[in-house]
Amino acid sequence: MSNLRNKLLKSTESYLQGHIDRHVANLENLLENHVALAEHPDIVETIEKELEVLAGYEDKLTVLNKYFNRGGSKVKELLND
Repeated sequence: MSNLRNKLLKSTESYLQGHIDRHVANLENLLENHVALAEHPDIVETIEKELEVLAGYEDKLTVLNKYFNRGGSKVKELLND
């Protein structure tokens, strides 16, 4: 049963990290690509929305690691990046 638990934790962690990476890439694109800016009339609002979604996934990953992933936490790696 422990093996299934570990697989579920790892897959959930990967899922959340994938979404974090996606929104970080979106934000980097918005900040670096002037063509992307032209597509969004209110760039600050768009950035704020991306940050809100990103924060939600980071919060979920932090909770997952804090309460369920004892011993194998990747939170420290995220904080050190």
